[in-house]
Amino acid sequence: MPSVDVLVEGIIKGDSSTLGRAITLVESNRKDHLEKANAIVQKCLSQKRDAIRIGITGVPGVGKSTFIEALGAQLNAQGNRVAVLAVDPTSTQSKGSILGDKTRMDELVKNPKAFIRPSPSGETLGGVARKTRETIILCEAAGYNIVLIETVGVGQSETAVHGMVDFFLLLKLSGAGDELQGIKRGIVEMADALVVNKADGDNIKKAAAAAGAFKRALHLYPPKENGWIPKVLTCSATENSGIDAIWEMIQGYIEQNKKSGYFLEKRKRQNRNWLYESIEERLKSEFFQNGNIAPEIEKFVTEVMAETISPFQAAAELIGMFKNKS
Repeated sequence: MPSVDVLVEGIIKGDSSTLGRAITLVESNRKDHLEKANAIVQKCLSQKRDAIRIGITGVPGVGKSTFIEALGAQLNAQGNRVAVLAVDPTSTQSKGSILGDKTRMDELVKNPKAFIRPSPSGETLGGVARKTRETIILCEAAGYNIVLIETVGVGQSETAVHGMVDFFLLLKLSGAGDELQGIKRGIVEMADALVVNKADGDNIKKAAAAAGAFKRALHLYPPKENGWIPKVLTCSATENSGIDAIWEMIQGYIEQNKKSGYFLEKRKRQNRNWLYESIEERLKSEFFQNGNIAPEIEKFVTEVMAETISPFQAAAELIGMFKNKS
């Protein structure tokens, strides 16, 4: 593995293979990689540009990958460099991940101004990879001025990606029953825009009707703290229609928030939350990897399962041991 300085130099030059290697290092769970990864992120933090971070979510089958490819191609054509962080579902049984977005976005992956990185979601809630925040910093240091994060689309736990992007877009389908139940309330409240995809052919009227239903439903939600009223649009990613209007809307949102100061304030809050999350993750990692604690955990697990001790008491005793032996 190259040194930190060599990796950072390659990242700043925009070398995609070096960027990929650095991200692999950042995502690693190995202790010996942690210090190197932290040094890379720290150096890249001082290099990062003023990029726009966009989260894109929706249920499986809504056409997220097709939509991202259409949007990415348009952004590339306008001179932008686009990084796509596509988080793939990880099996809770085999721990394996499909990582198939590079095959689904076959045109975008060929574009030299685009970078696609599929990453397994692991056990992280919100369908977002454990190191996605750090990966965003690396991509921005490499000169990508727009970062698109495609999430698994698993439900209300999408709050994780909402907490690291500037704009949160929810893709929808018409005729999927969502119009009646208003889908998961938590996601709708977080969304800055709802886009009804696959508005083409015989589905155009249905998509328009669905968009109308969503607009009416959004009136029932309280206004956002930045004063933005979430928009509802339709598009066809396969026919590349409506994509330009969506990008214009996102640009309008970013411009409005930068003028009001909300954009910077939100970034600051996200960085604060990143700190707290990093502390929790580091403590959890050190606890479970502690050689003195590991054998004790199994002992307490057996007792908890047998109901001879409560989980709360077992946790208190384990943490007490950890404090004393650290």
